[in-house]
Amino acid sequence: MGIKSFQGARAKVDSKKDYDAPILVSDYMTKKLVKFAPDQSILEVMEAFAKYKISGGPVMDNNGFLVGIISEADCMKQISESRYFNQPILDKSVERFMTKNVETIPHDMSIFDAAGVFDRHNRRRLPVMKDDILVGQISRKDIVVAALKLSGQNWK
Repeated sequence: MGIKSFQGARAKVDSKKDYDAPILVSDYMTKKLVKFAPDQSILEVMEAFAKYKISGGPVMDNNGFLVGIISEADCMKQISESRYFNQPILDKSVERFMTKNVETIPHDMSIFDAAGVFDRHNRRRLPVMKDDILVGQISRKDIVVAALKLSGQNWK
């Protein structure tokens, strides 16, 4: 006796199906950022890192343009130098220690392409730009969370 299928008729599969899940950087980036100024002291930055439980943030000039990024690693340089030269931390500005040549990504990049950028460049976070204006920041963790949310999708 043969085996019968009780599944019923199957729906046709469209090979050019649009994705149901959001896959853009703008869907997963952080939009409310703690921003810093070039003339701010490293001590203020470290206090902000502790207060907001963050590990880095964008540095903006007086006109609101991105001029750098400051991270915990940058602060470690300051802490190390201050002990070596026996100088206080208070009098050093962000501008001296921030990363000035900042890698950025566009808001409409896919998270898959963003994962490739993180893989090629040893960065923990990347500023997200739209028409040369900072609109957010995405981290490695944001990409991992996005991948987990998309794990049930088929990407053909």
